[in-house]
Amino acid sequence: MLGACGGGKSTLNILGGLDSSTEGKLGFRGNPLSEASEAELTAHRCDVVGFVFQFYNLIPSPTARENVGWMTGIARDPMSLEEALSLVGRDERTDHFPAQLSGGEQQRVAIARTIAKRPGVLLCDELTGALDIRTVITVLGGIQRINRELGTLTVIITHNAAIAAMADRVSSLSDGRLTREKTNATRAPVSSLEW
Repeated sequence: MLGACGGGKSTLNILGGLDSSTEGKLGFRGNPLSEASEAELTAHRCDVVGFVFQFYNLIPSPTARENVGWMTGIARDPMSLEEALSLVGRDERTDHFPAQLSGGEQQRVAIARTIAKRPGVLLCDELTGALDIRTVITVLGGIQRINRELGTLTVIITHNAAIAAMADRVSSLSDGRLTREKTNATRAPVSSLEW
């Protein structure tokens, strides 16, 4: 999902059950989200959707490893802690607290925590906004690998047009309206993107 800041991209969080629509109907895999009760939306968020936010939302007192382990302890069919960490480029700093990690390291922990539950949908809202280019490549490479290896529907909400080349489909929004949709015949590997 591509568009300028304030263009309505984050409204796609309706798919994650965080927001509700003011009109129209929305469903996912036969489940009508626009008519769902709060309990049904909570179950949808817990069992189906993974969120990766721009600002990480890590719990400060547990280590990076423990942040990811928290998800493996509550998910219905989690992957192992080690598998989740390896998908995002596990490193020697997983026993550090979030405040001791760089922004890119925190973002990778946030992604590992989210994917540990094997979500059917992964919603990534401006996940690269605060990262340097080298870290963006690492983080997006992990996201691309998750999409490919787990078959997770991955939606990246961004204003960064360079990211569009790695997508199967690019939808552009402006003022809350879909303005263009394009399908990529071949996805570019993240390492080949031009910034």
